Amino acid sequence: MDASAFLSGALLGLVAGGGGIFAYIQATGKSAIARARTEAENLISNATKEAQNKAKEIELSAKQEQLKLKENFERENDRERKKLEELEIRLSKREDTLDRKLDTLTVKERNLDDLENKLANRDKVVAQKEEQLTQVLREQRDRLLSITNLSADQAKELLLKRIEDECKGEAGAIVQRYTEAAQEEAKEKSRQIILQAIQRYAAEQTADHTVSTVTIPTDDMKGRVIGREGRNIRSFEKTTGVDVIIDDTPGVVVVSCFDPVRREIARISLEKLVQDGRIHPARIEEVVAATSKDMEEELFKIGKEAIQEANLPNLAKPIIPMLGRLGYRTSYGQNVLKHSLEVAYISQVMADELGLDGTVARRAGLLHDIGKAMDHETEGGHPQIGMEFLKRFNESEAVLNACLGHHGDCPATTPYTPIIMAADAISASRPGARRESLERYVKRLQDLEDLAMGFEGVRQAYAIQAGREVRVIVDARLIDDRTSAKLARDISKKIESEMTYPGEIKVTVLREVRSVEYAR
Repeated sequence: MDASAFLSGALLGLVAGGGGIFAYIQATGKSAIARARTEAENLISNATKEAQNKAKEIELSAKQEQLKLKENFERENDRERKKLEELEIRLSKREDTLDRKLDTLTVKERNLDDLENKLANRDKVVAQKEEQLTQVLREQRDRLLSITNLSADQAKELLLKRIEDECKGEAGAIVQRYTEAAQEEAKEKSRQIILQAIQRYAAEQTADHTVSTVTIPTDDMKGRVIGREGRNIRSFEKTTGVDVIIDDTPGVVVVSCFDPVRREIARISLEKLVQDGRIHPARIEEVVAATSKDMEEELFKIGKEAIQEANLPNLAKPIIPMLGRLGYRTSYGQNVLKHSLEVAYISQVMADELGLDGTVARRAGLLHDIGKAMDHETEGGHPQIGMEFLKRFNESEAVLNACLGHHGDCPATTPYTPIIMAADAISASRPGARRESLERYVKRLQDLEDLAMGFEGVRQAYAIQAGREVRVIVDARLIDDRTSAKLARDISKKIESEMTYPGEIKVTVLREVRSVEYAR
């Protein structure tokens, strides 16, 4: 009985303790929930306040931006309004000017009507007088024919012959008088300008050929250049676009090509191959490709040095390597790039002396032969090729016309074109600048003499001073002093129109009478 009572009391104690613990836990949880709810309400309240503050800030910023936009719009509106007012004022002035011009034109139109009426009346009077004059001339001609016993055709032929003889003499005298006056007036000034231009600049000249030679150390190396069954030399010619000539000359291989840049690439490549000793098609292509790349850099370098020397830094970039190609191009043995630099400086001096823009003249002079850098690859003459090339880079009309017309192929539209033509002739014709082959030189002398002999009254003609003067001996019985001046001018004009030559050719007409007797 005591044990069961003890168990019952223990169970009751456990139940009572568990209920207390549960009550304590429940009270603690409610307190935590209350604190969490309070913190959440505080966070919500703070977030609401911050959101309201942000909304106020955004609203204020939007209002400020709206005010700025409004102010900018008002300023822009004021500027446009002022422009419109100025435009209205100008239009009003222009309208007044047009009204005055209209009044002036109306007055001129009335004056023209009066003049037309006067001219019509004068035409009637002139027609009447012409009719009277025709009648008088007819009567006088009939009287003359009856007096001279000549037919109308015979009288006309006799009169025309006399007039022709008189006109020849008078024309010769007029030509001589005006020519001497013009020469004396222009000779001194032109001589000063040309001499000053030549003295202020003189460029060295080089004489290149269409072939280059490469030294070969041994005949064995020459055989390696040729290769088995000629495969190396064929590969080299195909890759470089040149002709390689190997003959019995010891230690020398000749590289021939009309394109000087390709010829130079081939020469350098062959020298590298000979020095390296490894010669086969793959190696040839590798060396030629590397040399071509080096040559492109060299062309750009040469062109850049040329524009620096000419003080023209604002040229288009594609033009620079073309100037570099001119450094390897020759014309009658004259280096084209050095010739172009010389023409540029001579043109500048002439333009400055004549009151023109020296910079434009220098630019046109440097670029006038740019077409020669491409004439091996493009059909047509180098003036047309160069003009079309420069036109792609928006060069000025003065430069384009000088490039196209410096050989007289088109009319000069600017004063710079005749300057470039003169500077080009000076640079090409000065002693030592260019060379001619013997056959071409002799042919030019023969053509000069044959051309002069084709005129009536010429007995002999001699080309002297390397073709820069032709002396013409005429028959004194057929040509008088006055007619000889006209003959000299006619010969010079025919030389200009039919022959091509550097510089100028002097025509001297000699007339003399020799009386010979023998005393026996």
